[in-house]
Amino acid sequence: MSVAPPRWEPCACDEAAATTLAAELGIPPVVARLLCQRGLAAPDAASRFLAPRLDHLHDPMALADMGRAVDRILQAIARHEKIAIHGDYDVDGITSTVILRRALELHGADVMHFIPERLKDGYGLQPAAIDRLHADGVALVISVDCGIRGADAARRALELGVDLIVTDHHEPDAELPPALAIINPKRTDCTYPDKYLAGVGVALKVVQAVCARTGHDSWLPGFVKIAAIGTLADVVPLVGENRVIAKLGLDMLTRGPHKIGLRSLLEVSGLTGKTIDSYHISFLLAPRVNAAGRMSSPDIATRLLLATDEALAGETRALALQLDAENVRRQEEEATILAAAKKIVQTDPEIGARSVLVVAGENWHRGVIGIVASKLVDAFHRPAIVLSIEGDTAHGSCRSIPGFDMLGALERAALHLIRFGGHRQAAGLTLESTRIRQLRQAVNDTADEQLGPEDLMPRLRIDADLGFRAITGDVAAGVASLAPFGAGNPRPVFAARGVEIVDGPRKLKERHLKMALKQDGRIFRAVAWRAAEKHEYLDQHRSGVDVAFSLEQNQYNGESYVELTLADVKRAGS
Repeated sequence: MSVAPPRWEPCACDEAAATTLAAELGIPPVVARLLCQRGLAAPDAASRFLAPRLDHLHDPMALADMGRAVDRILQAIARHEKIAIHGDYDVDGITSTVILRRALELHGADVMHFIPERLKDGYGLQPAAIDRLHADGVALVISVDCGIRGADAARRALELGVDLIVTDHHEPDAELPPALAIINPKRTDCTYPDKYLAGVGVALKVVQAVCARTGHDSWLPGFVKIAAIGTLADVVPLVGENRVIAKLGLDMLTRGPHKIGLRSLLEVSGLTGKTIDSYHISFLLAPRVNAAGRMSSPDIATRLLLATDEALAGETRALALQLDAENVRRQEEEATILAAAKKIVQTDPEIGARSVLVVAGENWHRGVIGIVASKLVDAFHRPAIVLSIEGDTAHGSCRSIPGFDMLGALERAALHLIRFGGHRQAAGLTLESTRIRQLRQAVNDTADEQLGPEDLMPRLRIDADLGFRAITGDVAAGVASLAPFGAGNPRPVFAARGVEIVDGPRKLKERHLKMALKQDGRIFRAVAWRAAEKHEYLDQHRSGVDVAFSLEQNQYNGESYVELTLADVKRAGS
């Protein structure tokens, strides 16, 4: 099974609106174009995007049930009742747990946390957890990043007389759980203007509401930088409140100061003293936090991020090193399973020839199958479901492409599943091992109705043509001002035509290519990551190529320079 090279798709723009915006804000025309393409043609909207502030966050009381939740939380604090934060084992769930527990502790609450372990407790809010917390004397349970489909757990809480507040961002069922309060912007009856908060974003809104009610608004910034980690790790659209959280949080992570736990994590991740961006969170920091929940216990990461006592420096260093070691183990497991999954796709036409790739293996580590599913999507540009068969039961993680609603497909295949939940683009499921073939057929029946060959063809969005003579320091700085990049705000990709390779390409660590490119008398260094297999092709066509690239600002010996990161290269004019 081979995947075609990406089709370059120029992104349209209202050129008149871009010209007007550039003049209004005094920014380079190409930056104004990028803003207009992202729906930010109005000067006020563009200015808020470029310079977000904490007071751009919406009133948290606009979330349905927020008033009821805050009343009950403050009542529990006043009565010295025991409160439990029930989290989830990924970065979003861990950071949600950390900020809400710390905020309630600062308000004098008697608060504990519980995060289920993936292999022992399963996913989400379960009745057994309610039993356990009730036995510990808990009067109020607050779920974070989970619970919206936990109707059984909510009914158990009612039976035991435990009050339950659900805070979540996943898609709800048609009927909401019978909880005291349910805070989720995706509720159909919730008029909150920002529907795409991460779980930690919803938890931050609870913190914001409690702090506002108690006159402690000044505490909010301290929670935003932790919320930024979960927001960036959960790949939610980086617009609206998510952008405020992510951009301001990254600035705070860069500036410091930090509590001992976070400081230890940054040190082990190699980020001390660096300007921290979304890449550092996604590929260095978040994987270490995630590794705890994937490979052992999420409580390792939670305890680390909760640590504030400088006397615990030795303990926090040990916890951070443990996360680092778990991340290495995660990488090894992931590489083994990914190789096996790719082999199945490439050798079994019953699987590889279908629109949705459904692969399964005996006892594949459940902690990494979600990452493997993501990498299959990247490799083959098809939705993917990766299943770990454990006796009579299979546990799966699903990832999708933009044009396919994975959660909707699972809903149509529900008769084959024990349980499932998630989003359009990412979901989890459990089923009987004997029903894997039926699941494969059911999701592909849905995909065959909805997807055509065009949908399965990889595409590369080109924001604008940008000749080398137009690349200036101001342009590079203006493009950088749109960061952090991610879902909903993709890193801008430009095209330059008829470019000559004047130096290289040279292999870098046998995986990447480094070269110098020339157009209209200007030369820029360029790197093509994970493109070593194109070495011979580029050498053959060095006299004329078209390049798709993003701009990077780098420093060397105190001097700043612009470097190109290549997204794709093809023969000039092809």
